[in-house]
This record gives sequence, structure tokens and C-alpha cells, in this order.
Amino acid sequence: MEYKQTELKKGINFHTIHTDKFKTNLIAIFLTTALNRENVTKNAVISALLRRGSKTMPSQEEISKEMEEMYGASFDCGLDKTGDNQVLKFYIETINDNFLPQKGEDILETSIEKLLEIVLDPYIEEGFKTEYVEQEKNNIRQRIEGKIDNKAKYAMDRCIEEMYKDQPFGLYRFGYLEDLDKMDGKNLYNYYQELINTCKIDIFVSGIIKDDMNQIVKNNDNIKKLKERTPNYKIPKELNKNLMEKEKVVTESMEVTQGKLILGLDVHLEKEDLRYDTLIYNSILGGSANSKMFQNVREKAHLAYVASSSYLRYKNNIFVNCGIEIANYEKALALIKQQIEDMKKGEFTEEEIENAKKGIIATIKTIEDEQDTGITYYFGQELSQNNISIEEYMEKIEKVTKDDVIHIAENIAIHTIYFLKN
Repeated sequence: MEYKQTELKKGINFHTIHTDKFKTNLIAIFLTTALNRENVTKNAVISALLRRGSKTMPSQEEISKEMEEMYGASFDCGLDKTGDNQVLKFYIETINDNFLPQKGEDILETSIEKLLEIVLDPYIEEGFKTEYVEQEKNNIRQRIEGKIDNKAKYAMDRCIEEMYKDQPFGLYRFGYLEDLDKMDGKNLYNYYQELINTCKIDIFVSGIIKDDMNQIVKNNDNIKKLKERTPNYKIPKELNKNLMEKEKVVTESMEVTQGKLILGLDVHLEKEDLRYDTLIYNSILGGSANSKMFQNVREKAHLAYVASSSYLRYKNNIFVNCGIEIANYEKALALIKQQIEDMKKGEFTEEEIENAKKGIIATIKTIEDEQDTGITYYFGQELSQNNISIEEYMEKIEKVTKDDVIHIAENIAIHTIYFLKN
């Protein structure tokens, strides 16, 4: 896997991941903009509208027909919250030119042109088409109203919302119901033009790539129309958190059969490289089947159906996630806190560290096994401006010692305890 990055214009980058491991090419375009309350819902609707049609493909049916004619290419899109940013994502996957039944065709170049058109030259009727706007507003409305259906995800979102109250990261990525009624085709298109001229734009191509691909993209008419910009996004570099002396406790009642207990932990780091130590810490605490959370809270004490933790490196938080019997709240919480305290005391073994390293390195090695994970990895590097190869990543994990993990443990504090009960 060979990665290269080129600046097409200020704020607009082209990335290639050359690999002959797959018979497909994957093309992705990411639009990154700073999260804020005013625009969070607009971005969600815009991301959905752009898939509805472009200048020469004015409907989803036309896009699907075009994909079918490109030997069954597939088009997809999505929306993410990454640190204090919202990312609109668009993909086309197609067969690599080397495996086409007829030689001489250039499906890769065609795919790039089609995806650029979908994102940068949408179908317009004095603004976005009214029918499309109303349908996508309704779809977003249903998604917002339906966020309580997945109780585990809802509990995690609510914990984050409470931890980051009145801050960008506390916003729900699909926005808010009260914003939808204000939107129409004209004001959404005006906002889209503002977005496309101020956001960070990253174009990725993964697969067997021709040497002149940079020039092909640079000469694309839709790229030529774009202005240089100082992108409106936030580099996720949050390290030196002020640790809470007393945790915030939030309890919410809803019709549930199983309690959802989430602990949001702040991690204070003095430097960027300590993120690798934090990965090991999280793995030992709750990030694997051999972790303290899984073994002690779930297996031995039988206090949880689910007991795990995850590290959110863009915001430097660890989230402990448990599904418990509602009556076991106090016992489960006490035992979870005990695991956190035990880590501070160094009550874990060298074997646990080695097992954590093996698990993390095994996961890192899978980055090259899927084209989308490769793109996700290098996009994360681009956003954080912390360019590091996969080999260096594994080397940094290997160097972590027990003292390093204890240092992380000593710089962690519970910020918020969220409990969803009946």
C-alpha cells in the first residue's frame, strides 16, 4: 500500500492509496466543516440531498442507471461527527480497469468525474428541487425522532451531550427537529454554496492508480470552479483536559428492560504520543475480551450483560459502556470504579499488556485488508495533521511499557455518569 497526498488548491487535497490487493477501485470525497448549532441540521439535509441527483443525472434512478452501466458500480453516502467537525462522505466503488471485459475503457476516470459531479454540481431548480427537499427533511425527521429506538446508542449520545453541554461535540449529528421547518430549496442551496466554498475537501482514490491521476482530477471542470480557501474546520488536538474533581451524575427514565450505564472519562495527556499508551490502557480496562471490565464486571460478578470501554481519540475520552439489571446500578458502578482505581495502582500484569498490544496490532494490520478502512485511516491522519505510517503506528504500540500505562491511569478522571433506567 503506497499513500500519497497532493494539494490541488489551498484547502482541497487529493489522496491516492496505490494497492494491487483488490479488483476494485474505491473513490471517496469528504467535505469537512466545523460543527455548530446553526448549521448541524442543514449539513444533515444537504448530505442527503446531494445523493438525489446531479446536473446530468437529475434523479436517483438516473444515478443508479449510470452506476449499472459502469459494470455495476455502487454509490453511497454518509454523515459523521469527527471531533468538533461534521463530515459529509460520498463514495463510488467500481471494478478496476485492469479487470474489465473490454480493454481500453476507463471506468476509474469516469467514476471520479461522476462522483465529483454529484458532490459539486447538484441538480437545481431555482434551488434544490422542492420535492427532494421535503422528502429528505422527512427522512431526517424520522431519524431524529427514532434515535431513542436504539437504547444503547441513545444512552451513549446522551452521555456525550451532557459531557459537552453547549459545546460543538455535544450536538446530535443529524440535527434538531425545530430547524427543519425553516428550510426550503432556496435557502438550502444558498447554504450549500457557502459550505462548498469554505469546507475542507479531501478526495481519495484507492486501487490500481495511473500516474497521471493527479492531473486528471486537477483538470476536472468542477474542481477548476472551486475557490481556494482556509478551511472552516477544527484540527482535533485536544490533549490537556482539566480533570473533574467530582463527577456529574445524570439519571433518565424511559421504558427499558435493561439499564444502560455509561461513564464518560476525561484523559489528560501532555503530548500527542501518549495516545498510543492510552490505547493500551483502554484495551486492558474494557477494550477486549480479556479486559478487567469483561472479566470482573461481566463474567465473575455477573453484574452486566455488556461491559466494555472505547477510546475516542479525537476528544481524548474513554467511554465505559454497561448493560445491567436496573437493581444492580450501585453494585455495578462501584465495581467499575474499582477497576479504574486498580489501574491507577498498577494492578495489571505484563501479560495483559502483551495481550493488549497483540490485539491492537492485529487490528492495525487489517487496515490494509479493506479499501474503506485504508481511506478512513489516512483521512484520520489528514484531519489530525499527525501523519504516521501503519508500520510506525505498530512500532509505537510495541514500545508502550507498564509505567506508561500507569501514567495514563493517573491522568484519568470520571467526568459524567449517565444511567438510563425504567
